[in-house]
Amino acid sequence: MPRLSEVIAALENLWPAEWAESWDAVGTVVGDPDQEVARVLFAVDPVREIVDEAVRLGADLIVTHHPLYLRGTTTVAASTFKGRAVHTLIKNDIALHVAHTNADRADPGVSDALAGALDLRVVRPLVPDPSDPDGRRGLGRVCELDHPVTVREFAARAAARLPATAQGIRVAGDPEALVRTVAVSGGSGDSLFDDVRAAGVDAFLTADLRHHPAAEFMADRAHSPLALLDAAHWATEWPWCELAAAQLDEISDRHGWDLRVHVSKTVTDPWTAHAASITTDSLGAPN
Repeated sequence: MPRLSEVIAALENLWPAEWAESWDAVGTVVGDPDQEVARVLFAVDPVREIVDEAVRLGADLIVTHHPLYLRGTTTVAASTFKGRAVHTLIKNDIALHVAHTNADRADPGVSDALAGALDLRVVRPLVPDPSDPDGRRGLGRVCELDHPVTVREFAARAAARLPATAQGIRVAGDPEALVRTVAVSGGSGDSLFDDVRAAGVDAFLTADLRHHPAAEFMADRAHSPLALLDAAHWATEWPWCELAAAQLDEISDRHGWDLRVHVSKTVTDPWTAHAASITTDSLGAPN
């Protein structure tokens, strides 16, 4: 069996820390470099449900997309939910490693996995990484469909192919407009509106779209008449777990490590229910 340090070196080769945003917190959070690793669990969030799942599975390492501590802390007391996670990990000899915005920028990365889940052909990064001479790394992806579909049909495809969540897919724009090209970005994407507009695509699928940025973007549709599709944050990033697990599987086979690699199917999206509004022919706010 490989040591944790060997597995981490392989992961950092896939997602180097220097690709992460300056505000991010990536890398190994918990773990003894000399401990042996036989079983690895991939997940989006380092929350209690995932830590408990790793304990039941007998995992030696959890790899998550989201950081446990994105900002500094002065305590890992077990009276806090993050401190409890740290205590549980250490008591059970489970390491935790984070690949966040460095995995967003990677080739392949989070948005490649999202495009693959939607059966889209990746053309190029939405925001190319200037440090990549090949022009393949960067944030988001510009993609093409095999054949045009309506916004309504594309939203239905996303709802069917991404993991089910209470939110589903929200749409802004003409449901009957045709979609030939799509920009996608796993996770929060409304900071990329200028890049989406410049890409000249027909639709943008991402997550966490806020009212004011989305409203202003749609008000400017005369210059860029495209549709917005807003999915749950967790759902847009979960496909990366399967991609990352496959990458580690290939590395394990190449090195003869015989790792057992798992992807958590535990839904850690915070929203648990959805009540649809009752629509009428004359929509409006309540009197």
